[in-house]
Amino acid sequence: MKNFFRFDEKKTNLKTEITAGATTFMTMAYIIFVNPSILSMAGMDSGAVMTATIIAAGVTTILMGLLTNYPFALASGMGLNAFFAFVVASQYGWQAALGAVLISGVVFLILALSGSVSYIDAAVPASLKNAVAAGIGLFIAFIGLQNAGIIVGYEATQVTLGDLTAPGPLLSVIGLVFIALLMARKVRGAILIGILLTTVVSFIMGFQPFPTGLGDVFGPPASMGPTFFQLDLRATFAIPFFVIFSFVFVDVFDTMGTLLGTGARAGFLDKKGRLPKVNKAMLVDAIGTTGGAVLGTSTVTTYIESTAGISEGGRTGFTSVVVGILFFLTLFLAPLAGLVPAEATAPALIIVGVMMVASVMKIDFNDFTEAFPSFLTIIFMPLAYSIADGIAVGFIAFPLVKVVAGKKGEVHWLLYILAVISLIHFIW
Repeated sequence: MKNFFRFDEKKTNLKTEITAGATTFMTMAYIIFVNPSILSMAGMDSGAVMTATIIAAGVTTILMGLLTNYPFALASGMGLNAFFAFVVASQYGWQAALGAVLISGVVFLILALSGSVSYIDAAVPASLKNAVAAGIGLFIAFIGLQNAGIIVGYEATQVTLGDLTAPGPLLSVIGLVFIALLMARKVRGAILIGILLTTVVSFIMGFQPFPTGLGDVFGPPASMGPTFFQLDLRATFAIPFFVIFSFVFVDVFDTMGTLLGTGARAGFLDKKGRLPKVNKAMLVDAIGTTGGAVLGTSTVTTYIESTAGISEGGRTGFTSVVVGILFFLTLFLAPLAGLVPAEATAPALIIVGVMMVASVMKIDFNDFTEAFPSFLTIIFMPLAYSIADGIAVGFIAFPLVKVVAGKKGEVHWLLYILAVISLIHFIW
C-alpha cells in the first residue's frame, strides 16, 4: 500500500492520510442528510436516495484515489441537486430528471475520454464561470430560505418574510446560527455538526418525538429499489436541450474549477498551472454522474471540501480511499436520516450558498463587458428559478456586449454557437 500510493515520494504517511480522509469526510458528510431531503421533495423515496447517495459517493471517491492517486472526494453536488428537484423534476418528473443526469454523464464521459474538456474549458470566459457559481449560490440559498419558511410567497411582492416565531422557521434560524458560529470558529464539519445539533433541538422543542432506542438511529441500509434504474429516458426526450446542457455545463466547469483549486492547494499543478492526469480525474467524475443516475441520485461532482483533508496533509489517493470507506460505514445510519427534519437541512443550503457566492469577487466589475453578462447570469438564476436560464442569458449577453464594444477578439468562436443555442432555448 505504501508503494502503491507512493507515500515516500509524496512525503506523507499512513497516519496523516487517515487523518486527512476523516477530516474531508466530516466536512462533506452533510450531503448524506441534505441530498435525500432535497430529492424527496421531488417525490423520490428518501431512504433509497440516501443509500444511492452514499454508495455513489463511496465508490466514486475510492475510484478517484485508486486511478489518480489524488486526495479528492466526490458526492452528489449541491446546486445541481436543487436544480434537479425544484426545476427539472417538478416539471418533467424525477424519472425523466434521472434520465437527464444519465445523458449528461455520458456526454461528460465522452468529453473526458476525448480530451475535449480542456478545450471547452478554455473557450468559456472565467467571468461567466464565476458568475455561474455565484448564481447557483444565490439560487440554493433562496431555496434554503423557502424550505425553512423564512421566506414565503406573497401576492403583492411575490415573496416576503415568513413568521419567524412559528416552530419551523424558528428551528431553521436556530440551525443557521449554530452553523454560522461553528463556521466562524473554523470548526471541522461545521455543517454536519450544525444539522445534528438542530435535530436535537427539534426534539427539545417538541417539533418531533425523541428517538426511543438505538433502532431509531442505527439499522440496515434502506433499499434502493424505489430509485434503482428507475430513470425514464423516453420522458427525458421531452426536456429542452438547454436544460440537459446545463447539467453538463455546470458539472464540467464546477469539477474543472474544483480540481484546479484543490490541486493548487496541494501543490499538484505544473509550471503552466495545469493539473497532471486532469482528464483521468474528470473521467472518474463522469463515471460517478452516470452511475449515480442509475442508482437514483443527482449529479456527482468533485467536492471543494477536499481542501480540508489536503490542509491536514493528505497528498495521496489513500485519503480518498479513507473518505469512501467512511461513507460506506454511514449506510447503517439510515434510520437517523428519517429523524432529520427539512428545517434542519435548510440552513445548510444557505451556508453553502454563502460559500459559493464568494466567486463573485473574481469578476472584474470595472469592465462593463464582463460585469453585465455576469450580473445577468447571477440574478436570473434565483429570480427565474432556473440555472439553465441564467447560463443561457449569460451566453447571449457576453458576445453581444463584447462585439459592440469592439472586443470581439475576446470572444471564442464557440461562444457564438452557444449564444445561438441559447436564443433558440428561449424562443422554443
